[in-house]
Amino acid sequence: MAEIVVVFDFDKTIIDLDSDNWVVDEFGASDMFDQLVPTMPWNTVMDTMMKEIHARGKTMQDIEQVLKRAPVIPGVVPAIKAAHALGCDLKIVSDANLFFVETILEHSGIKDCFSEINTNPSYVDDEGKLRIRPYHDFDHKCNNPCPPNMCKGLVIERMQAASLAMEGNNNKKRMIYLGDGAGDFCPSLMLKEQDFVMPRKDFPVWKLMNENRQLIKAKIHGWTNGEELQHILLRIIKAITTIEEKQILSAVDHSKFQTIYSH
Repeated sequence: MAEIVVVFDFDKTIIDLDSDNWVVDEFGASDMFDQLVPTMPWNTVMDTMMKEIHARGKTMQDIEQVLKRAPVIPGVVPAIKAAHALGCDLKIVSDANLFFVETILEHSGIKDCFSEINTNPSYVDDEGKLRIRPYHDFDHKCNNPCPPNMCKGLVIERMQAASLAMEGNNNKKRMIYLGDGAGDFCPSLMLKEQDFVMPRKDFPVWKLMNENRQLIKAKIHGWTNGEELQHILLRIIKAITTIEEKQILSAVDHSKFQTIYSH
């Protein structure tokens, strides 16, 4: 079943809001944030906001407590646990940052379900401030609506190349990608015909896909809420495994026939 790789975005796909906005709002720093957003890249704004929050006397523990209150989309945690239990390889590709993502996943009891977390790196400096760095250099030269600090399409391409290097032409891995934002459009373009993409309906990626339907090779299954996400995701996984089981049985039956025939 590790033939199925399930890739989740994080903000508004696992949690029901944007983690950056949530932290800034909870610390009452929205006005400063709103003033900075038009002047510099979002990733740089968040690094600046972490300095401001620290200057206001807030600690890493305070940030952690705020993150633990972030609402997870109902139904998504059981979906993740079920997909993991079925043997799927789960990964995250997120434009949040490592501390935010890991804190919420751990609090939700699903951190160990993921084999890989691709997000903006973060660390605590000598003064106890959380610092946030870009995942990619600002010159990744993507023509899609990706932020300068992260092209998720490049991350998916790397995963695909790693699968190809390991399995060669026998690579049968299928990918299921779930996301909501404009930054999730680029990785959706990288998916193959045997893959699936699950955009959140009426969110930016859904609009982009509807406007550029001919560019998407993967099968599209939209979702609105966590229950729908869970139902569709598990149905896709079941469909893939049923097809694979039939192919295996067919191959076994064929080899039996060949053996009987040769005698």
